[in-house]
Amino acid sequence: MATVDIREVRKAFGTTQILHGVSVGIEDGQFVVLVGPSGCGKSTLLRMLAGLENITGGEIAIGGRVVNNVPPKDRDIAMVFQNYALYPHMTVFQNMAFSMKLAGAPKEVMEREVQKAAKILGLEQLLHRFPRQLSGGQRQRVAMGRAIVRNPQVFLFDEPLSNLDAKLRVQMRSEIKELHQRLKVTTVYVTHDQIEAMTMADLIVVMNHGRIEQAGAPLELYDRPANLFVAGFIGSPAMNMMEGRIADGHFAGPGGAAWPLPANGHAPPAGEVIYGIRPEHLRLDPDGIPATVQLVEPTGSETQVLLRIGEANVSGAFRERVSARPGDVLPVSPDPGLVHLFDKKTGQRI
Repeated sequence: MATVDIREVRKAFGTTQILHGVSVGIEDGQFVVLVGPSGCGKSTLLRMLAGLENITGGEIAIGGRVVNNVPPKDRDIAMVFQNYALYPHMTVFQNMAFSMKLAGAPKEVMEREVQKAAKILGLEQLLHRFPRQLSGGQRQRVAMGRAIVRNPQVFLFDEPLSNLDAKLRVQMRSEIKELHQRLKVTTVYVTHDQIEAMTMADLIVVMNHGRIEQAGAPLELYDRPANLFVAGFIGSPAMNMMEGRIADGHFAGPGGAAWPLPANGHAPPAGEVIYGIRPEHLRLDPDGIPATVQLVEPTGSETQVLLRIGEANVSGAFRERVSARPGDVLPVSPDPGLVHLFDKKTGQRI
């Protein structure tokens, strides 16, 4: 196990800047998720950690040792790739033991370490099979087992669940988190899926255009997003955002609908803002703001409703069973304690 320090790291391909001075401090044993849209630089940063990409500027230190010029095999890291990268002509045992064999480990040591990893991952009955005889989830476990037997200081995961179906992704998500809790190895995990980030991370680093927008605990980012990008990226369904003005002690939204201001004891200055409220923080209220139903989507655990309020489309997610039909009017109110305001010019939270 080890700390990982990323200090003002930059990456350029020719004249194209990919990373613009990224800094992250990762504690020993922490599970950190790098999340963001495609092209934000998260996978490039992970590959730089692994030594698979050169660093244009800044420093990366693992366990206090600067590794900028250290080859991948000497960094004491293990990486799990998106496409598993298993050798098709080798058995599960041979795939898991391959790195140890290259290092010249004795046969009994390889046997012991592979058996130990296989027991952790439930692969004991599959050690003599070939990758073509395994399901997607089993192949992912083999890739994880190959990383575990190395006993690395740091695990690196590059979107390891993106090739799996929805049900298997949920199962593997739990297994990776449980594995981390058992092994307590520092882990850096890349994904574009904010649900994976929210459910797995101790620390989420939200990236966009090669910069860090915000880093913090999952619920910190959910409850207090630093800006519009984080507010829109974290949370599913996405936060409702409306342009309007602060006037006369309320927010005047599109079409003149009056919305309550945040109940945080802070009176925002009058002027143009963006008003944010998450769908799950709207409630049905006979005395609320009239909203015209556009679409009703029952999901079982909740009902998602697309509403029209003034000139704005607003999503609501209600635990109650909603029997409304398109064209019906549902009065709704936001929870004032969960309202967000953002500066219209800068996008920063007010």
